[in-house]
Amino acid sequence: MCNSPDCGHEPGATGRKSRNWQGPFRKTPGRLFGMGFIRLYQLTFSSIVGSSCRHMPTCSEYGYEAVARHGLWSGGWLTLFRVVRCGPGGTWGPDPVPEVLDKSYPWYAPWRVWIFGRKTGG
Repeated sequence: MCNSPDCGHEPGATGRKSRNWQGPFRKTPGRLFGMGFIRLYQLTFSSIVGSSCRHMPTCSEYGYEAVARHGLWSGGWLTLFRVVRCGPGGTWGPDPVPEVLDKSYPWYAPWRVWIFGRKTGG
């Protein structure tokens, strides 16, 4: 990074500090538990399983962000469906976490979030 005062860089900005989502979220016990569990997976089993995810972001990064944004229940279901889509015969490519879940996806019907990330023909 240059040291010029008019270079356009923020002073002290060194880029991303983590591969996981850094945005704001409510720090509820369920979210912290879910995010901690995913982070534990990333630090331990992820190196054993290998980097074979066909999506961007990876499935664990997706899960971390989904739980942080939507809570343990909805984020957990989004993550489960994402991992299923990543399997053989599944989808590939960019698959971001939805910023907000529409009111037509109630908490008591988690199977409805399956449609997020599915590629449509056409």
